[in-house]
Amino acid sequence: MKKKKIIFWIATIFIVIWEGAMPLGTLLFAPQYVNAGTKPLGYPDYFAYTLIICKVLGVIAIAIPQFHAKLKEWAYAGLTFSLLFAFISHACVDKNITYMLLPLIVLGILMLSYVYRSKIVGTNRATQQNTYTGASAIS
Repeated sequence: MKKKKIIFWIATIFIVIWEGAMPLGTLLFAPQYVNAGTKPLGYPDYFAYTLIICKVLGVIAIAIPQFHAKLKEWAYAGLTFSLLFAFISHACVDKNITYMLLPLIVLGILMLSYVYRSKIVGTNRATQQNTYTGASAIS
């Protein structure tokens, strides 16, 4: 159980930094670079701001344990769509293999966070059910 939590938190902290802290830092401390990634792909300037806000809200929902499970599912889905569309945009527009692979690598780490979150939640539910039914936690 401890190994699962460590893997989950390492992956989740990476996602929080990459998808939340870095874009928010750019918005706050280097606003001239906010649209540096979206402008060359042909997106309007306001799209970068919207993307940053949605990413920050998503990582907040994923990182804070008290958030409702359905909200976490939506946050994982939103970040997944964002990363898939980043890959598709780079594949169609600039065809730079590095720019195409980076969203897929981050998506892999996001998937790791999601899978291990599910394993932790599933283990906790099984333990709670065994406790309520009087069964031992070993079964």
